[in-house]
Amino acid sequence: MFGRRKNSSAADDAASETEQVGDDARAATDADDGPRRGNLPPAPRPDGPWDVSELREPGDGRVDLGGLFVPGVEGMELRVEVAGDAIVAATVVLGDSAVQLQAFAAPKREGIWGEVREEIATGITRQGGIIDEVEGPLGWELRAQVPIQLPDGKSGHQVVRFVGVDGPRWFLRGVISGQGAVQPQAAGVLEQILRDTVVVRGEGPMAPRDPIVLKLPDDAQMVPEGVQQESQSGSRFSGDLGQLARGPEISEIR
Repeated sequence: MFGRRKNSSAADDAASETEQVGDDARAATDADDGPRRGNLPPAPRPDGPWDVSELREPGDGRVDLGGLFVPGVEGMELRVEVAGDAIVAATVVLGDSAVQLQAFAAPKREGIWGEVREEIATGITRQGGIIDEVEGPLGWELRAQVPIQLPDGKSGHQVVRFVGVDGPRWFLRGVISGQGAVQPQAAGVLEQILRDTVVVRGEGPMAPRDPIVLKLPDDAQMVPEGVQQESQSGSRFSGDLGQLARGPEISEIR
């Protein structure tokens, strides 16, 4: 089921904050004359995430969003996010946890996660946040305490994990929020979703860091905010994705 709703949950707040952090980080880094982290070649990915050329059936058990094939899991809600008129990110929500997935073009022989990680860290610390760079299950990641305004108007922090994987001419970023950012037992499914994601870079020319644009599936149905709709028996989401009890819900967040 597709819907449009306002960004209201803690998981949604973290996903929306990601773009602001990225913009602030790039601006901060551009103004910084200090040394930059060098880009290394992409590391092997024996357990994913995958390039579309590496799988025979990339759509098996996954939702086709054009630039990404996102795994379907039971109980998930899948939301897409737009920048202007383009869909640029997908967020999988599972209970009190979420992972935002966004893919970007990258140089052919260089990974960009090291450089992007440094920029995100710089941006968050300049906003008053706290950063811890650790080697996690998906490689090097940032565990951040991002400044937010609490519902009562007071200042607080939200824990967010920034994960990145370099692939062949693409970079996939995952932002884990909610319980998945603080409890390992809640993070396992989200980490596996990122590993099982398939990136479709395309063969056309793209500048490094250009977002890989997504699309809604052909049988997507948009419903007004607050309207609940049972999955259609003929929906490809409830049929082909046998592990889903109901079709994933996708919200357009502006």
